[in-house]
Amino acid sequence: MNRTKTLGVLIVLAAFIGGWQWGQQGNDTPQITSSVGGASFAGGFQPESGDAVNTALPARSAIGQTLVVNPGESIQAAVETAQPGDTIQVMPGIYSETVYIDKNDIHLVGVIQAGERATLDGLGKLNDAILYSGNNILIENFKITRYKGNGIMSQAGNNFEIRNNIVIDTGIYGIFPQLGTNGLIEHNVVSGIADAAIYVGMSDNIHVAHNEVFDSVAGIEIENSRHAIVENNYAHHNTGGILAFITPGLPIKTTYDVIIRNNFILDNNTPNFGAPGSTVAGIPAGTGILVMAADDVIIEGNIIVNHKVAGILINDHGNASGLTLDPGADPNADRVMILDNVMHNNGYETIDEVRAFALTELHTGDIDIFQIGPSDGSCIINRHRYHHVGIGDFGECDFTNTDSIHNYLLAGGAKPRVIEPAERGEIAYLGICAGCHAYNNVLIGPAVKDIQAMYADNAKGIASYINAPFKIRPEYPEMPAQNYLDAETQLAVARYLLTLDK
Repeated sequence: MNRTKTLGVLIVLAAFIGGWQWGQQGNDTPQITSSVGGASFAGGFQPESGDAVNTALPARSAIGQTLVVNPGESIQAAVETAQPGDTIQVMPGIYSETVYIDKNDIHLVGVIQAGERATLDGLGKLNDAILYSGNNILIENFKITRYKGNGIMSQAGNNFEIRNNIVIDTGIYGIFPQLGTNGLIEHNVVSGIADAAIYVGMSDNIHVAHNEVFDSVAGIEIENSRHAIVENNYAHHNTGGILAFITPGLPIKTTYDVIIRNNFILDNNTPNFGAPGSTVAGIPAGTGILVMAADDVIIEGNIIVNHKVAGILINDHGNASGLTLDPGADPNADRVMILDNVMHNNGYETIDEVRAFALTELHTGDIDIFQIGPSDGSCIINRHRYHHVGIGDFGECDFTNTDSIHNYLLAGGAKPRVIEPAERGEIAYLGICAGCHAYNNVLIGPAVKDIQAMYADNAKGIASYINAPFKIRPEYPEMPAQNYLDAETQLAVARYLLTLDK
């Protein structure tokens, strides 16, 4: 994750400059708005086809073979044999390997028999379970556990479905699509992750639904991504439940058009166990929904209960400590739209910085909604229902629901990504490296500018480290080896990394 260090939000001075704000605390007759039968949201992504779709995978142009993998055999060997259009069925059993799919239109399906699953077990030694860079990929029905890096990671592939998997204790990320368009992540159970259980990075047209995420630092993250719907999930006992934000220093500079609706977001008070030195380590335990610098975020129909800091926490880059501002990224959270949500017992033991700002509005006690920093065009309905701080400038929303929006998936799928030879380094950086390295901020690993300073013009040195990394700095987690990439790609991404300047 690339998370805000909201624990150290620098708001006390700004709070007192803001002065005493009395008017919004509720002496006037409340404006009551019914969300039943009211106007529906008319903005957001407008698909070329008005037809609702329920899949991210385009129809297969040809039905290939079904390859069966039995215990004691290699899943990767089957992948290397497979051709586009093939389905690989993996029988129940234990498989300790890393699977890398760099072909299009491969379906990797675990077979469940009497409750027993095909299980990828990293034994606490292997870095990643399943990595794929192909288009039109399906990953389903696996149990994945004890990997050090990632459970399932997409690396710049379009049109993917990740569903019905159980992911436990897989290091940094559980399910991690990066730089992809048109993806469905549904019916997964993910837990015990040191960063984000489900982390959508620099992607578009994503649907995250019907997942359970718990016992992780972050439950679900939408980072530097657009046109995403997060609905009907159960996020509980994480440090933070559901997050939508912009991380400065990444190549894609925006997060917008995100709908967070109809989720159960409960008891996200788990002490933060993110890697020391990483930005995820700064998320305050007790955050239900966090919106940082993201625009056009709709929060609707969620049950948000039992969070120490706040039920909904909204801030800008200027009030998040530890971040180097990115001149290419708008630092403010604009057009945040809060519709009816069930909120109870939030902010009952908040952090000192939030409490200090609340006192400038003469607010004490619980905090369901907390907002700090400039926010243009934001709105709320039925504000009288909530304990709130900092939303005095929020207007009344002119709609009450998002019923008109089914999802943002693309009918017929997105155009498959084709990587030209000249793009190899850039796409590898965007699809792989940028998940842990921003230009001037520490995410999981060191900032790009620090890597550039260490290696100067030594691209071969970076490529060698990519292939066989070893721990250099104790403050960062060990980097997973990227030795599944060929030597030419390793050198291309090293050269590209050295050219970055923002």
